[in-house]
Amino acid sequence: MAEESAQERTEKATPKRLKDARDKGQVARSRELNSAALVLLGSLGLWLLGERLGGAMQALLRNGLSVPRQALLDPAAPGVWLGQAAGQALLALSPWLVLAVVVAALAPLMLGGFLWSGENLQPKFERLSPAKGLKRVFSAQGAVETGKALGKFAVVGGLALLVMWQMAPALLGLGGEPLPAAIEHAGSLTARAFFLTALGLLLIAAVDVPFQLWNHARQLRMTRQDIKDEMKQTEGSPELRGRQRQRQQELSRRRMMQDIPGASVVVTNPTHYAVALRYDAGADGAPRLVAKGADLIAAQIRAAAKEHGVPILEQPPLARALYYTTKLGAEVPRELYTVVAQVLAWVYQLRAGHTDLPQLDPLPVSDELQRPRGGVAADPA
Repeated sequence: MAEESAQERTEKATPKRLKDARDKGQVARSRELNSAALVLLGSLGLWLLGERLGGAMQALLRNGLSVPRQALLDPAAPGVWLGQAAGQALLALSPWLVLAVVVAALAPLMLGGFLWSGENLQPKFERLSPAKGLKRVFSAQGAVETGKALGKFAVVGGLALLVMWQMAPALLGLGGEPLPAAIEHAGSLTARAFFLTALGLLLIAAVDVPFQLWNHARQLRMTRQDIKDEMKQTEGSPELRGRQRQRQQELSRRRMMQDIPGASVVVTNPTHYAVALRYDAGADGAPRLVAKGADLIAAQIRAAAKEHGVPILEQPPLARALYYTTKLGAEVPRELYTVVAQVLAWVYQLRAGHTDLPQLDPLPVSDELQRPRGGVAADPA
């Protein structure tokens, strides 16, 4: 089978790559979703505030048409009247403008969440290159953006024509209505037209959002070599990891050897395996394995036990069973309680002064317990 090309980005982005991309400001965004939210909520705000805006427009029109003739002869008067009218208009529109600003600020958070990155604020002079600009225009992404723009124009334009066609009688009838009612009715029609147009934008956003999520994930895909390089950066080279494991094993072995002086007994194979058990009736619920090893480590355990006066008992089946079934620092399994209790009884007799005690006869241990098991760590060799 041919080796996969290193340029094929077939792997999903790792959490580190996603975090790095987010730190650089690269998250999935949909301008169509932002536009739809802004127009939709803006039209709702216009609908709710239409009566207030209509009244403010009437007041502005009334004030503008009631300017005294003498005031118009003063060169400074138009500026004053215009400033007053602008202030009144801004005050009337302020709730709607605040709503629009809030929606424009919060809409992008719906996709990608809050993000602040200075990466995009840095100048990138390659964007000024005409060649790269043409490449972006005629790229697959440029074709997609062009297609989206044409589709949006078709949907929104067609919907707008349909709305105008449906509203045509009402729009033509505004001229026959009293001025206050006409202004209020015009505001209602405008809000309705905006709302129906926003539904078209919402339809476009429903298509664009999944596409942006897919495209963002596609752009962040990695090659297998990228993943290997990232693992080397985060976890170090295999040589470094090997040295770290060796160092950890040395520390674990050192701690294990330090626990041997407090052990109750060392059970041996007699040469291939050695395990050290500790049992303190006041502190331990069951005998606990504090050291274990094979071959060289077993010899070191026996030497440490002799040096500190820890009893050594030759029980090959039990030594193998404890070695394979019990993790370092764990309690012995229930299946070995009976035989371990006999070992501890022998130790207690030895401590009571019976120094001439013979070695125990081989204790019965199941053959199944004397074979390696998955999930039980080996000795820290």
